[in-house]
Amino acid sequence: MVKSNIDKKSIAKDLFIKSRCTQEEIAEKVGITRQTVSRWIREGKWEELRVSITISTEQIIAGMIKQISDIQDGANARPEGQRALTAKEADTIVKLSSAIKKLQNEAGITDIVNVGIKFTNWLRSIDIEKAKEYNELWDLFIKDQLK
Repeated sequence: MVKSNIDKKSIAKDLFIKSRCTQEEIAEKVGITRQTVSRWIREGKWEELRVSITISTEQIIAGMIKQISDIQDGANARPEGQRALTAKEADTIVKLSSAIKKLQNEAGITDIVNVGIKFTNWLRSIDIEKAKEYNELWDLFIKDQLK
């Protein structure tokens, strides 16, 4: 059975995002041209998706917490009586804390994409045609969220 273009596009997208294959490798595996893969990557904003999946909200928060800890460690390493945070350090901690709280309370694109992938995989095992239809709608939704 010949794969439809939608099937090929879905397979190419999975390979690009999850396996880090080159465009040439994807084209060869899926049976399309490298130019088609390149066009799909550009039009579908697959680069943004790959990046958003690569770094999770938890990793971003962990990095921010580490920055706060480093600032506090730096202040604590100063001589007695000079350990108070500077205005710049305090401002940085306030901004980082605010960003952490915001990230904890909002679903990021990574979370959204991960849920979509899990749901698509689940739906595919039940009804492949509905999964294809859902995948098309999901792609439109993600593109809209990346605007």
